[in-house]
Amino acid sequence: MKTIAVIPTYNERDNIRGITAAALANLPEGGEVLVVDDNSPDGTGDIADSLAAADARVHVLHRTKKEGLGRAYIAGFAEALRLGADKIIEMDADFSHPVERLGALASSDADVTIGSRYVKGGKCEGWPLRRYLVSRLGGLFIRFMTGLKVNDPTGGFKCFTRRALENFDFSSVESMGYSFQFEMNYRMWKNGYSIKEIPITFTDRRAGVSKITPDIAKETLRLVFKLSRFK
Repeated sequence: MKTIAVIPTYNERDNIRGITAAALANLPEGGEVLVVDDNSPDGTGDIADSLAAADARVHVLHRTKKEGLGRAYIAGFAEALRLGADKIIEMDADFSHPVERLGALASSDADVTIGSRYVKGGKCEGWPLRRYLVSRLGGLFIRFMTGLKVNDPTGGFKCFTRRALENFDFSSVESMGYSFQFEMNYRMWKNGYSIKEIPITFTDRRAGVSKITPDIAKETLRLVFKLSRFK
């Protein structure tokens, strides 16, 4: 079983070396990393290329421009499938996601396994109360509006089986940004794939700048109403 961790980057030069090394150290034996760089002006892509030149387990996919997290992941999933991945993990480059849980994600027998902040044993560290409440209440709102049976619907640390992604119609995905996380969970659920949540500790980023903007919340809200079960 080959596991590939897909890591999208934009201006992550302070993190890319460390997160690549940490991912490789914690993935199951034979695991690989695919960096998907959106033409970072800070040289993240060049650093990723140097890592790939030094280690055959590292791959780099260069995109010509920044089109949003969702589009980066879709491109990364396609490349990971082409590289022969049996399990495809998505994770951030900023150390928010606990690399020590990569093995648990990859070993799950579910079609989609979500590293969850909001199941028993999961938690967030380094967040102000306001951010926690926005995330927690937002997730509860998504569940109520759509019927999605996931405690952490916006979580971005997860693992897909090859079967789930190989047969998935990516043309149905509308999200460009962070709402991609919720939309993928929703569409996988509606398509009948099994979903499992495992607890993780989410930690605020170590370095760099958060890419979350008010437009992301607006995009998510629009999508929730569009997918609402009450229409």
